[in-house]
Amino acid sequence: MSAFVPPEPPDYATASPRERGARVVTEVLAPANLVIGLLLVVGAHSTAGWSGAGWGLLAALFCGVVPIGLIALGVRRGALTDKHIRIRRQRVVPMAASLLSVVAGLALLRVLHAPAEVGALVVAMLAGLLSALAVTVWWQISLHNAVAGGTAMILLLVFGPAVLPLAAALPVGVGWSRLVLKAHTPAQLLAGTALGGVCALVFTLLR
Repeated sequence: MSAFVPPEPPDYATASPRERGARVVTEVLAPANLVIGLLLVVGAHSTAGWSGAGWGLLAALFCGVVPIGLIALGVRRGALTDKHIRIRRQRVVPMAASLLSVVAGLALLRVLHAPAEVGALVVAMLAGLLSALAVTVWWQISLHNAVAGGTAMILLLVFGPAVLPLAAALPVGVGWSRLVLKAHTPAQLLAGTALGGVCALVFTLLR
């Protein structure tokens, strides 16, 4: 079991400009935000129109909005320290609950005959969440970088080399912010990025 415990993030009032920038990046590129944004983009691409974005929005409800709500409820009840769940042992229950939400969303998408790209993306997210949960039981892998790495890979698979600068900037920027905030070690960030990228390859098998 990992004994790594990240410190509390610095308060904005006392944080340095570098730390404030890192907090902004961490908040803006938080896992749920990337998941929701990616589903909307890939959904719109799947049908080249608003109907696809609607499918992405439906998937985002189960893959992003519900998990955010579960975490917010845990923070409100005092079961979780913060919305980023910096204490590893607190992550298992909300991740498992999020897993059930993603499975339910996937089942609904299949029943409603959602576009193949949307369904394939949700399956890839499910694979990533399952893998991250398995690792989290004993080691504090970076969930931020796992999602950023997976998002980067999906963007490359869908839109090709033209988006490489943007795709590469996601895990690099997120990793920088997590290092500055001392939320993870370099090994945890690299492992998270690799895990997300590998799990995203499931998308190519099912789209």
